[in-house]
Amino acid sequence: MAKKSGFDFWRSTLQGAKYVVAPMVDHSELAWRLLSRRYGAQLCYTPMLHAAVFERDANYRREHLVSIPDDRPLIVQFCANDLRTLLEAARLAQPHCEAIDLNLGCPQAIAKRGHYGAFLQDEWELLTDMSELFILYNISQFLSDSFSLTCIYVVGLLHRELSVPVTCKIRVFEDVARTVRYAQMLEKAGCQLLTVHGRTRDQKGPKAGLASWEHIAAVKCSVNIPVFANGNIQFLRDAERCLLETGVNGVMTAGEGNLYNPAIFTGEQPPCWRMVEEYLALARTYTPPLSYIRGHVFKLWLHVLQRPEYLHFRERFGCARSIDAFEQISAELKALVMERLSEEELSGEFSLDDVPFWRCHSYVRPSPCDAPKAKQSSPNNESAGDSSNLTHKIKKRKQPQSSVAVEPKKRRWDICVACKGNPRGGKCEHMMCKSCCKSHCWQKSVCCSGHKFHIGPSRLKKEQGSEQGERDTSVNYDS
Repeated sequence: MAKKSGFDFWRSTLQGAKYVVAPMVDHSELAWRLLSRRYGAQLCYTPMLHAAVFERDANYRREHLVSIPDDRPLIVQFCANDLRTLLEAARLAQPHCEAIDLNLGCPQAIAKRGHYGAFLQDEWELLTDMSELFILYNISQFLSDSFSLTCIYVVGLLHRELSVPVTCKIRVFEDVARTVRYAQMLEKAGCQLLTVHGRTRDQKGPKAGLASWEHIAAVKCSVNIPVFANGNIQFLRDAERCLLETGVNGVMTAGEGNLYNPAIFTGEQPPCWRMVEEYLALARTYTPPLSYIRGHVFKLWLHVLQRPEYLHFRERFGCARSIDAFEQISAELKALVMERLSEEELSGEFSLDDVPFWRCHSYVRPSPCDAPKAKQSSPNNESAGDSSNLTHKIKKRKQPQSSVAVEPKKRRWDICVACKGNPRGGKCEHMMCKSCCKSHCWQKSVCCSGHKFHIGPSRLKKEQGSEQGERDTSVNYDS
């Protein structure tokens, strides 16, 4: 059967999906995807998976590929910095999904250290046989642009070798024209669907700001494959407006909208306790890690927990160690909130510009200029003779400055000797990252004081007994 591509793939395989839940590390697991689909999501992505760990760790694969028939269509997203590893990981995942997505948009520090995500777009590596690249993908006309030939080559190879389509998720450059050229290169390499996050890789955390729909609209007009828009989607009205203004085929929401209101695509803002109860019921069935559950519960209750009278519940949720505990604490918090609400408030109408604190709605991180500034004492107000009242920073400013320029220290990250991607633990006895060290300790029956992995005496005794039995057998056999 021929592999579907472009709009044919989007209309038939993805069923013309318009409302999409983004790949979110530690958040877009099966239980959350099912809750999102229950409230209007038509397509979901797995969390971003590390290809090196996925290829070598069967437990990692089982944990992240768990799915059911109701969880389709589904796209699996990978990050990687090694071509062979990515290809092998994608081959293992392709029977369990509708497409493989390559993450070219992650802006986090770990992506910079590992040379993946948004930092592949500047990873210029000269390939040994450039002529083969030009013949296969006909992209020699784009060499004037300083893009990563590596990521273009990766997309082309995956498109050629996999039985499912390849999709990509990117961030924009500041220059619209350069963003368009980048998208066109990915299309020519074999990308069948492109998701464009309208922020640059430097727009993250408190400096995120607004996403540029202008960049997204320009990409949509310049390529002949389906395009999803990502950014500025806080309510259903934002999704509809984005579809209209950019002309994209679908909108993707992540931390701005979906994580704080999984019912965003229905246009409602349900009571937060209702979403918590439904998620915990799904979590009891599909057993995600406790850290995932805690993260979702915190975000769903966020606007309630920000109020002074409910602050003490934050610590209780942080100490919860079971689904039963989360359910009990949520029930107590729900009862306290409802005590203070009248029947009119529970059933009354409200404006999206002023959503009640107990209803699910998006969270927007305040910008640095909006954050409250700490009070600083002025040096002019301090007496010259009394230095005991001066703060440490003011004392430092008063010290004479050296005329010799001191080069700032650059932090160096040693890489894990096993996966060659993650930074290794500073105190690890085996010079590995935490995940690799855990597998190594379990397989070799050794300990690591740096990561605090200790093999129990019962297992050591059992293995020592088996080794002794083998020696006794060999002795008896020789005699």
